[in-house]
Amino acid sequence: MKKIISLIVLCVSTLSIQAQKFALIDMDYVLKNIPAYERANEQLSQVSKKWQAEVDALTTEAQTMYKNYQNEVVFLSAEQKKARQDAIMQKEKEAAELKRKYFGPDGELFKKRTSLMTPIQDEVYNAVKDISELRGYQLVLDRASDTGIIFGSPKIDISAEVLGKLGYAN
Repeated sequence: MKKIISLIVLCVSTLSIQAQKFALIDMDYVLKNIPAYERANEQLSQVSKKWQAEVDALTTEAQTMYKNYQNEVVFLSAEQKKARQDAIMQKEKEAAELKRKYFGPDGELFKKRTSLMTPIQDEVYNAVKDISELRGYQLVLDRASDTGIIFGSPKIDISAEVLGKLGYAN
């Protein structure tokens, strides 16, 4: 009796899996073909380089202060040594704080990336959702980010359709 029930459950689950429709999308391809995304990436890159230069300048200044301190340490009094060490530590702390401010988990770069990318990602998501509802897809997988996909038929790739819906036909 258990074998019959197991066989029935297997048949029903197999039928339900076969009834589902799937699609693939290559998000890298889609995003690279959206000019606003490329502009946002370029803007983020420029801001990141600028901020990194500021952090590097403070770090270099702290390193220079330390090298000068090492060269002059034998000529300094205890008070002067303490003052220089404090100044060096303060400069290193400033550099670390600036780095955290710009590049930390809730830093300025994260906020800027979110403000620039979220509208684009939402637009793509809505296009995928509309196409999925229109075509009856229960699942859309991103072939660019999922390394578990070994092969996906081009027939079920909706990347070009999504770009078309967004007005970026290739």
